[in-house]
Amino acid sequence: MGNMLTTKEVTLIGDLLTYEETACKKARLYARTLTDRDLAERFDKIADNHQRRFNALFDMLG
Repeated sequence: MGNMLTTKEVTLIGDLLTYEETACKKARLYARTLTDRDLAERFDKIADNHQRRFNALFDMLG
C-alpha cells in the first residue's frame, strides 16, 4: 500500500501527461515537415524522449 498516490499527485501526473503528449506530437509534426534530414532526425529523437516520459508517467498511474 506504500505505492498509493494522493489526489494531488494524480492531478500533477495528469498535467505532465498532457504536456508530454503535446510536446511529442509537436516534435513529430516538425520532424515530418522539416526538409533538413538531420534536423528532422533530431526532432524524432526529441519526440521519442517525450514518448518515453509519457509512458513512464502513465505506468505510475497503473
